[in-house]
Amino acid sequence: MNQQSPVMRICISCRKKYDRDNLIKITKDHKQGVIFKKGMGRSAYICKSKKCYSDSKIKKKLQKSLKTFLEPEFFDIFKKEIATYNDFRD
Repeated sequence: MNQQSPVMRICISCRKKYDRDNLIKITKDHKQGVIFKKGMGRSAYICKSKKCYSDSKIKKKLQKSLKTFLEPEFFDIFKKEIATYNDFRD
């Protein structure tokens, strides 16, 4: 059987390609709003390095890539969600 290559996505902060398993998926679902790790709709990916998710412009980059306004409460949840991940590099 043919071995499939891993699905590659680009981090919106550092613009580098990673395997989808090494990225945090943030999705804007038309029914559920903005959700983490699952869902169908417009998605943005951020790598799990501290440099990327603590970028000062991450709020603007997320809003632009999801094409929506993000409430301040979202970023409180975002920080809690990020705290559950360990850095895999940097």
